[in-house]
Formats: sequence, C-alpha cells, structure tokens
Amino acid sequence: MQPDVLTAQRRILVVDDETSVREVLTRYLEREGYSVEVAADGPGALLAAAAAQPDLIVLDLMLPGLDGLEVCRRLRAQSAVPIIMLTARDEEADKVMGFTTGADDYLTKPFSPAELVLRVKAVLRRVAAASAPAQPVGNALRFGALSISPTFRRVELAGRPVELTAKEFDLLFFVARHPGQVFTRSQLLNQVWDYDYYGDVSTVTVHISRLREKLEPDPAQPRYIKTVWGVGYKFEP
Repeated sequence: MQPDVLTAQRRILVVDDETSVREVLTRYLEREGYSVEVAADGPGALLAAAAAQPDLIVLDLMLPGLDGLEVCRRLRAQSAVPIIMLTARDEEADKVMGFTTGADDYLTKPFSPAELVLRVKAVLRRVAAASAPAQPVGNALRFGALSISPTFRRVELAGRPVELTAKEFDLLFFVARHPGQVFTRSQLLNQVWDYDYYGDVSTVTVHISRLREKLEPDPAQPRYIKTVWGVGYKFEP
C-alpha cells in the first residue's frame, strides 16, 4: 500500500512488554506507511520518546520498570505528543486514571489492530490540520476572558495560556462552536473522537471534568461547560 501524505514520515512509538503485540502493531502500522519504533518497558519508553521524537505513542498500561501511568505522567510534563493507552483490564478506574494523566485515547486488550490504526490516523489528521497554512487570527472564539484559537490550537483565560491535551482542545472547540446546543455523551464521542468510537461514554465525562479543572475557578459551579441533567452537556457563552 502506498503511504498517503498523512502517514508519510510519521513516526509511531509502540510500547508494550509483549513481543507479539509489538510485532503485530508494527506490521499493521508499517503496512500503512508509518515509521515505527518500539520499547518493552517504562524506562525504555522514556528513552525512545526522547531519541525518536515520535508523532504519536501507543503505550501499554502494565509495563515493567515504570508503569504506563507514570510514563504518561512524565511525558506530559514535557510534551503534548498524543498518547493512545492500552490495557488488559476493562476497569473504569484504569481509564479514568489514564485520561487524568493525559492519555488521549484508550483501548482494552484484546483489540483489533485495524481499529488501532484508525485511531492513530484520526489523531494524526488533527495534527496535520493544526499544521496547515495560517488562517486570519480573527477566527479565534472569544467568550469574556476565554479565548480559543483554532489556528494555533491555543486557549487563553484572562490573558494566560491554558495547557490542554489534543483531545481536550478538540472537545472544547467543538462545544464552543455550538454555544447553547446540548450534546449527549455519545454524540460528543462520535463528533470529537473523529471515528465510530465504541468505547465507554465515561471518556467524555473524564475529559469534561479535566476541562473544568483547567478553565473554571470553581469546577463544581462551572461557568462555561454546563451539565444538562439526564441529557449531556452544553457550552454557555
């Protein structure tokens, strides 16, 4: 298969202590035209990430040396590289912890390698869009002290930058473009995650909670992202 412009020169780091998982994912990703680096433990993941500067990391939760949560936490302290986390356990607490430490997506083993490839493509499409030629600066959305710039994928609150993960920015920008409109969690999964997402809708709940912690003076009494009980969420302009 000939690589397209989104896969050409893109480097993926696959971190998993199972040789078979690393080999299968490497085969599927290389078939799509990606360049793949691998690591088998937590310390190796940090070294490989620093050396390879990947465009995306596929990170197993259960790793020797340092577990995936600690690796994710350390990566997030210095980089916004997208992270798709893998786990052998379908525990909601694990998912919440993964998203809280900065993971952009989550897959439970066993999973389809083809589905992982789709998720990788979806994330990298957003990265490519963020690198597109600049648009007029005037396209920023402004709501009082809150400013959201899709051109530079930048959020400011009262003039100070707010650090968001790629998925947090996508979610905020989507609801802010539809002020007052109520979305269910399933609708937000389909719209923001950019593919037919079959995961738990608690994914949205966790991301909304993280956005409120970063944007709201009092997350328990949100100013911008309101809960519509029994339905979902809406952005209040």
